[in-house]
Amino acid sequence: MWLIYIALPLFNIRHETGLKLVLGYAMIALFIVTYRQLYTVTGKAFSLWLALQLALIAALSLFYTPYNLYMGFFTANFIGWYTDHRQFNVAMGAFAVVEIVPMLISARGMTADDFIMTVPFFTLMLASPFGIRSMARKQSLERELAEANLQIKELVKREERMRIARDLHDTLGHTLSLITLKSQLVEKLVVKDPERAQTEALEIQRTSRAALRQVRELVSDMRAISVAEGIAEAQEMLRSADISLRVEGDAGLEGLSDLTQNILAMCLKEAVTNIVKHSEASRCRVTIDITDAVVLLSVEDDGIGLPSERESALTGALRPGNGLKGMAERLSLIEGSLTVESGPSRGTLLRISVPLIVKDRKEGETV
Repeated sequence: MWLIYIALPLFNIRHETGLKLVLGYAMIALFIVTYRQLYTVTGKAFSLWLALQLALIAALSLFYTPYNLYMGFFTANFIGWYTDHRQFNVAMGAFAVVEIVPMLISARGMTADDFIMTVPFFTLMLASPFGIRSMARKQSLERELAEANLQIKELVKREERMRIARDLHDTLGHTLSLITLKSQLVEKLVVKDPERAQTEALEIQRTSRAALRQVRELVSDMRAISVAEGIAEAQEMLRSADISLRVEGDAGLEGLSDLTQNILAMCLKEAVTNIVKHSEASRCRVTIDITDAVVLLSVEDDGIGLPSERESALTGALRPGNGLKGMAERLSLIEGSLTVESGPSRGTLLRISVPLIVKDRKEGETV
């Protein structure tokens, strides 16, 4: 876009004739080549093309007209790209010489009006590399900060997985080993000593319930994601895929346990991920409804729908049951249910129903 200002040096040398005019046009054309190359090269090549551009500005200013010094605005932009302090200072020194020397030589023939018009632009041109360099450093720091934040998130996730693995090993390893040994003992005693086998079977039940309590304690210690947080993440994901999101109902779900909220949020994330990857939808609607007995969560899109079994076999597309099985397994932990309605070119409607209170009927514990 800025190459439109190349019209100025073309206008400034229009009065020249013969070989001088041809050389002037040739130098301006070469200047355009340097401008293009400086956007594509790095390292030593960048400095060489920049030096050539400075030489062209000096020649056009000394042998044609000092008004061609304004071409230095192009060079000032590239000087600001230097991240190395020494390279920046060397480039700024060369730039100042190329600009100041022709200015001093032509100062004798300049009027007061010429100075009034030229000096402010000249000062701005010499100062602009510092502003551009500062802006480039800020952008670089922002990129580094974004990369660091991503690394921190990955490290946090990795540490959380390691913590969960350690907790599972420490708390459940012994219990599951005990259940295995007792079940083997029951298998041997069921014929020889049925009464003792029954006693051991009851002990296995008590041990398994203790393991269930340990799992619930682990889940409670984990960072639970609320439905509101899940919707916020879903909105960001859908926005990146140019899919609009409409939310109906209260996502706060006050009074709902952390475990239930976490499972609902994970199911919502899975549903939205499938929409982004496979649905080709333009709109998504999430509906939340609470009754006296259940929480209803619906996720609906206007995409192509789930393929049939035959289409899946022919194209290798996602089968209707894939991905949904994991959601159903999660919901089964809180006695929830999952239903899916879909068809070609009419989108997909996913309904999740979760009871507000889930009890262990034998232990009387509330999840």
